[in-house]
Amino acid sequence: MIANSAAAPHVLREYSFIADGQRGALVGPRGDISWMCLPRWDGDAVFASLLGGSGMYAVTPSGPFVWGGYYEDGTLIWRSRWLSGSAVIECREALAFPGDRHRAVLMRRVAAVQEDAEVDVELRPVARFGAAPIHHPRRADGVWTARAGGLRMRWTGAPDAEIDEDGSGRGWTAHLSVPAGGYHDLVLEISDRTLPDDLPDPDMYWEATENAWRRDRPDFGATVAPRDSAHAFAILRGMTADTGGMVAAPTTSLPERADRGENYDYRYVWIRDQCLAGQAIAVGGPHPLLDAAVGFTAARLLDDGPTLAPAYTIDGKSVPRVREIELPGYPGARPVVGNRVRGQFQLDIFGEALLLFAAAARHDRLGSDHRRAVDIAVSAIADNHHRPDAGIWEIEDRLWTHSRLICAAGLRAVAACPDTGADTAYCSSLADTLVAEAARTGVHPTGRWQRAPDQPGVDAALLLPLIRGAIPADDPRYAATFFAIQRDLTTDYCVYRYRHDDRPLEMSEGAFLLCGFTMAMAAAQLDRPVTAMRFFERNRASCGTPGLFAEEFDVRQRQLRGNLPQAFVHAMLLEASLRLGPLAPELPSEAVVPTDRGN
Repeated sequence: MIANSAAAPHVLREYSFIADGQRGALVGPRGDISWMCLPRWDGDAVFASLLGGSGMYAVTPSGPFVWGGYYEDGTLIWRSRWLSGSAVIECREALAFPGDRHRAVLMRRVAAVQEDAEVDVELRPVARFGAAPIHHPRRADGVWTARAGGLRMRWTGAPDAEIDEDGSGRGWTAHLSVPAGGYHDLVLEISDRTLPDDLPDPDMYWEATENAWRRDRPDFGATVAPRDSAHAFAILRGMTADTGGMVAAPTTSLPERADRGENYDYRYVWIRDQCLAGQAIAVGGPHPLLDAAVGFTAARLLDDGPTLAPAYTIDGKSVPRVREIELPGYPGARPVVGNRVRGQFQLDIFGEALLLFAAAARHDRLGSDHRRAVDIAVSAIADNHHRPDAGIWEIEDRLWTHSRLICAAGLRAVAACPDTGADTAYCSSLADTLVAEAARTGVHPTGRWQRAPDQPGVDAALLLPLIRGAIPADDPRYAATFFAIQRDLTTDYCVYRYRHDDRPLEMSEGAFLLCGFTMAMAAAQLDRPVTAMRFFERNRASCGTPGLFAEEFDVRQRQLRGNLPQAFVHAMLLEASLRLGPLAPELPSEAVVPTDRGN
């Protein structure tokens, strides 16, 4: 039997992540799959022990053990690895890839690497976030079938499992003995439709999954972090559905601040995040994942025009309104589904869309519909750049300087690339207008950009439009903004978004990893390669043991904060690694600038 502690949540840095494009799962160090939503990303959870629910699927050594693990290169095939006494046990974990939108195939292969392996198994699916335990479990020819809510399940590899009931729902428990050098396969299928008659052949499914990941892996050439770049790409690919939509994160309600109720549902497609990922991939070259980003973003612009929403479901539908769900929650948070972004206007997403289209055009990846979307985005900026918006951080409506500058950067990018079909003169003129308007109200007396006309503080987001070309790199406002962020918002090369109040930075929120990688790229543009690498390496190290990044990093406690994994952090790591590639292997010394505390 599994100890009760198997269902307890872990600190976020210990979770690994597997995905097939249609859905994903978090795997804890005790071999506990503690989060998985079905049939797709924003469906109800069937394994929800991450948020205090009873649903889970654990494969755990029977005796005392210590934990480790690793990803197979360039894939989301995870190997949990345990040392139990003198025995070495591995459990190879994957969702069959690429996934079917209606049917998940969860594969677990227990291997006795050294000596015999003894493991305990507990499978307790509870659909609808814990409201619908399994019913009518049946065993025929060693194969278990059952239903939970509207889901059908079939489990092979555990013919001797016993039905167990713990008061919160029914499930199975089993004990496996695997001889030294051998392995044992467990395959769980869950579908919202009738399952196929044929049982899955584990060897065939493993081989197909390996081959699919191998085919999808691009050759990015020179980067400063080849393995992490390949891993970041795999995360982005694993979180991109067959619709082309990439979810921001596979989880909901993992708190950014436990004492502030800052817990959100990120299981949707943020247009900004999708564009950031597409731009990152484009730096390495054309790839189907770039096409997916362009196709999804263009389709939303063609459908919604100037009313483009900040986020959508993976099918391009409206994000649901926020509501609480009946689970205890991850410690420090009340779980919710849906997102308040549903009703917001965010001007900057039109600029990010233009930057994405320009990046794709440079690889000759735009079609006629995409060029129509370019025109729609340009018109939306022209008609709305005087309008207050919620901005990149999705807070109160203001004339955010970042929003206007990123739109200017997008306009300059499409103007510089004839294949976008944009009116070059018009886009260039409109970009000049936006920069001039931002300068009238958004330049601090010290010469740097400030957050908004009535917000004189500096904001790390202001570097995004600068690295994208809103103004030239030798414009003094660029360097002034960079050094202000380094002085006022940086601790040990970890970067915070902005100052909330007079408290120390780490008392308000965690460091924002997207901003750390942006600082690395900005430093490189400002010809400060040593500083660039310091920012890159410090933020690259702000991950969990499996190499996953959350949205924020708690510098004081060295903990991950927020939903996991966060797609845009992996996108910015990938882009920074590619853009800093030319800096290696030699890094010249830098002159010391008085306001630059990093040198």
